[in-house]
Amino acid sequence: MRRLPLFFIIIFYCGLLFGQRISERKLLHKIKNIPGLSRAFIGISISDLDSEKSLASLNEDRYMTPGSNIKLLTFLASIQTFSKIPALEYIEENDTITYFRSTGYPLLLHPFYPDNTLFNFFKEKSRWRYHPADNKPSQLGPGWSWDDYSYYYSASRSVFPIYGNSVRGVLDGYDIQLTPFFNIVKDSTIINFKREQSENKFKYNPKKWKTKDTIYRPFIPSDSLFIRLLRESTETQVSLINKKDSLEWKTLYTGNEELIYKGLLRDSDNGIAEALLLMIANKNGGTFKTEVAINSLINNWESWLPDKLEWVDGSGVSRYNMLTPRTLVSVLQKINQQIPFETIQSLFPESGISGTLRSYEGLKNVYAKTGTLRHNFALSGYWVNSKGKRFTFSIMVNHFTESKNQIQKGIAKLLIWLQQKLK
Repeated sequence: MRRLPLFFIIIFYCGLLFGQRISERKLLHKIKNIPGLSRAFIGISISDLDSEKSLASLNEDRYMTPGSNIKLLTFLASIQTFSKIPALEYIEENDTITYFRSTGYPLLLHPFYPDNTLFNFFKEKSRWRYHPADNKPSQLGPGWSWDDYSYYYSASRSVFPIYGNSVRGVLDGYDIQLTPFFNIVKDSTIINFKREQSENKFKYNPKKWKTKDTIYRPFIPSDSLFIRLLRESTETQVSLINKKDSLEWKTLYTGNEELIYKGLLRDSDNGIAEALLLMIANKNGGTFKTEVAINSLINNWESWLPDKLEWVDGSGVSRYNMLTPRTLVSVLQKINQQIPFETIQSLFPESGISGTLRSYEGLKNVYAKTGTLRHNFALSGYWVNSKGKRFTFSIMVNHFTESKNQIQKGIAKLLIWLQQKLK
């Protein structure tokens, strides 16, 4: 058999090496033919997870609104800060009295992710003395929509969340069941269940509320309200103390990291996201201020971030947040360096199976975080092909007017095409 000239052998292997990359021209041509995506502004960044080699890009250096993709930064910050998450700090004075203060932990009596270990710890003693924090966070984040105050996804931030800082209401005929308890009055002018904007006054309209339908509404937190709710739920004596002596605090760890991270990533819980950043600020700076955590993290990450972060909250509710697609890919790569990929697969939503990706049945082996704000949608995460090769991607779609459902279908179609091309 005749030997191929060395030149053609080199050309052949270079073709294998570089043929995997998808050109901008091909990306634009594909997007043009996908309904819903053709008129939107789109950013794409895709890399091989192991080599970190870029395989496809479109506007990857442009700033875009990430929505809940911000939670990927919050997650990375948390796993870098905490080997295990502190639930409480306390001092036992004798058999009955225990002093305690908050770490910012958000799962006490949470409606969806309750930490029973923490609750049972409070039940063990009959008298508790709460040390309030000197510095408290603003209840709403910068750039949050003011008229979202009455929705669960915009629950107020606080030093020590309880019940997810929300009231659960269930209508049984004309009977109302609220957990935790608040006074409530009828109002035929409202839709179902509402709180006054500036105070914890709740109203309901039984004619606009379906029987047995469960609705969640945030309450306005305070130290005094926290004490009342803890006292009523644990049936113990809880009081406020302003003792500022230097004390040696013990830390309670409940081992519920998986629960809190699944709430953050799979279900995209905003309250958990905000609480984690406050916990980081408290751990690193001794204050419950989101901006303290963010400024510290930006400084620590400067060496590997491809672009400057425009980052103001932990959840992505704010429209002030802006990231580039390649920044999100870098964050995903850093997450993979921090924890085993099997852990990523267990915590992230999986396409067609769990969390916010349950409806993406056409996608296979995708583990990713969604991000949604009006006229903006993002999907960033990982996929694994049939040969076990792993990819990191970020697809961000901004400024669309089509329905969210149509955009999701368009992204799924684009991602399936990318999976077929990148093998």
